[in-house]
Amino acid sequence: MRYRTMGNTGTVVSVQALGTMTFGAEADEETSGAIIEAYVAAGGNFLDTADVYTKGVSEQIIGRWLAAHPTEAQQLVIATKGRFPMGPGPNDYGASRRHLTDALDSSLARLGVDSVDLYQIHAWDALTPIEETLRFLDDAVRAGKIKSYGFSNYLGWQLTKAAWIAKVHGWAPPVTLQPQYSLLVRGIEHEIVPAALDQGIGLLPWSPLAGGWLSGKYTRGTAPTGATRLGENPERGMEAWGPRSEDEHTWAVLDAVREVAEGAGTTSAAVALAWLDAQPAITSTILGARTVEQLQQNIAAVDLDLGADALARLTEVSTPQAEVYPYGPQAVQQRFRPLVP
Repeated sequence: MRYRTMGNTGTVVSVQALGTMTFGAEADEETSGAIIEAYVAAGGNFLDTADVYTKGVSEQIIGRWLAAHPTEAQQLVIATKGRFPMGPGPNDYGASRRHLTDALDSSLARLGVDSVDLYQIHAWDALTPIEETLRFLDDAVRAGKIKSYGFSNYLGWQLTKAAWIAKVHGWAPPVTLQPQYSLLVRGIEHEIVPAALDQGIGLLPWSPLAGGWLSGKYTRGTAPTGATRLGENPERGMEAWGPRSEDEHTWAVLDAVREVAEGAGTTSAAVALAWLDAQPAITSTILGARTVEQLQQNIAAVDLDLGADALARLTEVSTPQAEVYPYGPQAVQQRFRPLVP
């Protein structure tokens, strides 16, 4: 396993995080525990969950595992999230101080811990002033309930606004952002990646295999069966089948991934994960798993060095086709570095 610091903190995390959305849903408690143990045995130390994952059951499973493995628990970096509904009331969701106070305390109780290393706002809340959310997070840091905080599914301007308001007020800064990112979903490169680099914020990509598309199991003209998206039932996993299967760009990317994998003697999933790990601002890629075997196959990508030529080929073939103003060739050149005269 390799390690990086978590965003602009000194906390060290493995470059592959264990996502636990399947815990209590597609993986029962025994299987979930085995997945954690396999992940820890491979050198992983970063667990990511959320209060809404199986309505709190994921956090409970993790909490019981931590209590039963105190030595290993001391080495783990624990991240959870709050924002989405956990009850029927009008204050049972959102990023208000009222809801987040209840959400954080409930998460700590389910996890059986006094604090978490990373607390993430699961999505932007347009109804709550960002100052209210940030002041709550700063207070939670000062109270010792969280060590750092981050966001998930924020836009570039939202990330930058939050970072600068925190800086102006002298509050604790955000350290991570959890976006969807993969060879098939690269839209964050326009605004979010540059914003993260500007603020020293680490990215924690979710769905790095694009819901299974980059695993190599899909073929042209054959609709998949069985589990097709982590954390979802097969019917939900089929939502993207039509649009993606009809897009030649999708198959060009999948063909390139497969050919690179064959040349390297590895899997398509490993190639897709290795490409993502090499991108700017990446701190740790979130791996979800239904089984120990699935996790172990994907962990193997941590040692894969694709080389400059393969990385360049994958980047070129997966570049989004609709590069409209202001996201044309010049914008691509300026995403990560200034133009050199």
